[in-house]
Amino acid sequence: MNFGGGGSEDGDVDGDDVLDEENVSHGNFAAVPSYSYSPPQGDLLDLEPYEGMLFESEEAAKAFYNSYARRVGFSTRVSSSRRSRKDGAIIQRSFVCAKEGFRNLNEKRTKDREIKRPRTITRVGCKAALSVKIQDSGKWLVSNFVKEHNHELVPPDQVHCLRSHRQISGPAKTLIDTLQAAGMGPRRIMSALIKEYGGISKVGFTEVDCRNYMRNNRQRSLEGDIQLLLDYLKHMNIQNPGFFYAVQGDEDQCTGNVFWADSKARTNYIYFGDTVTFDTTYRSNRYRLPFAPFTGVNHHGQPVLFGCAFLINESEASFIWLFKTWLAAMSGQPPLSMTTDHDAVIRSAIMQVFPETRHRFCKWHIFKKCQEKLSHVYLEHPNFEADFHKCVNLTESTEEFETCWLSLVDKYGLRDHDWLQLIYLDRRQWVQVYLRDTFFAEMSITQRSDSMNSYFDGYVNASTNLNQFFKLYEKAVESRTEKEVKADYDTMNAFPVLKTPSPMEKQASEVYTKKLFMRFQEELVATLTFTANIVEDDGLVTTYQVAKFGDDHRAYYVRFNVLEMKATCSCQMFEFSGLLCRHVLAVFRVTNVLTLPSHYILKRWSRSAKSNVALEDRVADIINCYLESHTVRYNMLRHEAFKFVEKGAETVDSYAVAMTALEEASKKVSLVVKHDGRISLVNGHCRENLIRNGVRANYNIEDEQRSLACPLAEDDMDTKIQELSYQLDCANRKCEVYRANLYSVLKDIDDHKQQLSIKVQSIKLSLKDGI
Repeated sequence: MNFGGGGSEDGDVDGDDVLDEENVSHGNFAAVPSYSYSPPQGDLLDLEPYEGMLFESEEAAKAFYNSYARRVGFSTRVSSSRRSRKDGAIIQRSFVCAKEGFRNLNEKRTKDREIKRPRTITRVGCKAALSVKIQDSGKWLVSNFVKEHNHELVPPDQVHCLRSHRQISGPAKTLIDTLQAAGMGPRRIMSALIKEYGGISKVGFTEVDCRNYMRNNRQRSLEGDIQLLLDYLKHMNIQNPGFFYAVQGDEDQCTGNVFWADSKARTNYIYFGDTVTFDTTYRSNRYRLPFAPFTGVNHHGQPVLFGCAFLINESEASFIWLFKTWLAAMSGQPPLSMTTDHDAVIRSAIMQVFPETRHRFCKWHIFKKCQEKLSHVYLEHPNFEADFHKCVNLTESTEEFETCWLSLVDKYGLRDHDWLQLIYLDRRQWVQVYLRDTFFAEMSITQRSDSMNSYFDGYVNASTNLNQFFKLYEKAVESRTEKEVKADYDTMNAFPVLKTPSPMEKQASEVYTKKLFMRFQEELVATLTFTANIVEDDGLVTTYQVAKFGDDHRAYYVRFNVLEMKATCSCQMFEFSGLLCRHVLAVFRVTNVLTLPSHYILKRWSRSAKSNVALEDRVADIINCYLESHTVRYNMLRHEAFKFVEKGAETVDSYAVAMTALEEASKKVSLVVKHDGRISLVNGHCRENLIRNGVRANYNIEDEQRSLACPLAEDDMDTKIQELSYQLDCANRKCEVYRANLYSVLKDIDDHKQQLSIKVQSIKLSLKDGI
């Protein structure tokens, strides 16, 4: 029983019912037409029908007339019959040319429903026919024969395309089954059959028939395989109570879609469920499998599993059921974003189940489809692919993309191409510039391929049967777990090499996982080649133009709010990937922002992404506040100083006042710095609190030029307030030290727990390998 495959039963079908794979709707399958009788033998092969001919049976008469039609060049079908009034047995049968009569467009079967795919008119009123009736002897007599046709007959090299002559013989079916089991598709199988039989006309059927045969055979195989899958899921559920599975419809019928997720997959979603990929490549021509996993990205940039689906029926209702079931298994929390193949049925289901989730079509699949739909353009114009990628990946704004797209389709004469028009209408769901404001956990916004990282690539393929699938599924899960353990180990035990003296780089190396730090380090080092110049300052937000040195025509714009320590870049890399871009980091460099603000460190990219320490986030915020305090003070003073300078320079008088104020301020600041910040201002006067030899002394600074040791002439109440304030300040400082120490202890405990977990996993994997 293979996942890949298809088949049909023999039977008489009108020539208008040809089913092509490209037009098959979700969940529909059709039988391959062919006759089940044997062709006539001996002298009958060369005879022409005539009235009075006798046949042993009705089937023999039909076989003879069909053989004659193949030799002449037309297709046949059964037209009418007459039954005996005594016992209801057929006593007369008419075989006609397939083009006999006219299609009745007012038939009830078409009148009450919309025709989605109108078929071509093939019936032209041809009168050619052969009628036979049964004799008392039991033989069948030709009672009427009309030879003439009112249309052109088909030449011998095209006869195999006629409906009544297209039949898959037993040996051909065997060969198709064998080649399909080896993972070959219908196109390659047909090539092998043509070579085997010595020409397409000798094969006896078309590629469409081969596709239909494989599809129907696969459907029958899946209906039997689904029971094996359910037995496996029930066994897993008994072993692990956290294992979840559900079947659409009646579980005993075993004909519906199936979904399952183990406890690890459900836990992964808690940490990394912000963006999800629903990978349906296995049901495409690439694999021809009805298997579709839900995956995401962990803190090492590796794919993680959120559950799997086994799809038998791919209707919209089935996808709605699947998404609702998956959401229930994931505690009802929808993702921020979701990536799927370009499929209208899936899109409709997502809109109904995840109305707030940003839905994206996989760009890699669209590029791959483009190669198929525009193969002639790729051959005629070698530069088209590069131009297409540039238009989609490298445009920086929606306006630039629109202009580039129009230029592209005009340059290559593709303005009226149906498929390009279709994907252009869907551009907001796959073109980069329309998606950058949403988190998709990708390391770069300009990468050439954003293929969905399939969790099971290298394990499952077109020839995988169900028994193999279970083993390969478990092997894939084990392998992914081992890779995550290895990445955890490398992060905890390998210290990255720092490339700059920046405190921000050191901070990032201690916070991010190894892979994420390396990606951040690339952006940080790249800032050394960028310049950042102020182009606008509205008093609250400063706008910088950031460009590579000597390349000002390719500039990015960063808006920086110094009071909130928040920056946004026109490239929107942080919104898209969760890592700050080189443009924002360049602005931080020129404004002396020495460390990363806490709101730019996403926990899902950090070493502690899967940590359960409750106080960790709060303590980390406190420490980050200490790291950022100097930068905040610096930027606020600089911001106010710029405004002071602009106003002070307006007139000569304002200049003199400003200079005097600056001199006085400079003396007070120098005094505070000299005494290590232990001088405060009360009503405009300096007051220092010095601790010398453990004794607290009070000093009143009335004149900084005169003396720094004047006793304070304050009353006892003022002295008491000072003492209490000092004690409060000391207590606050002690609390801060205790918090920092507590955080350090908790962090050591969590690191130790992770290292123990890594060692346990490594021992388990080594034991399995040993067994």
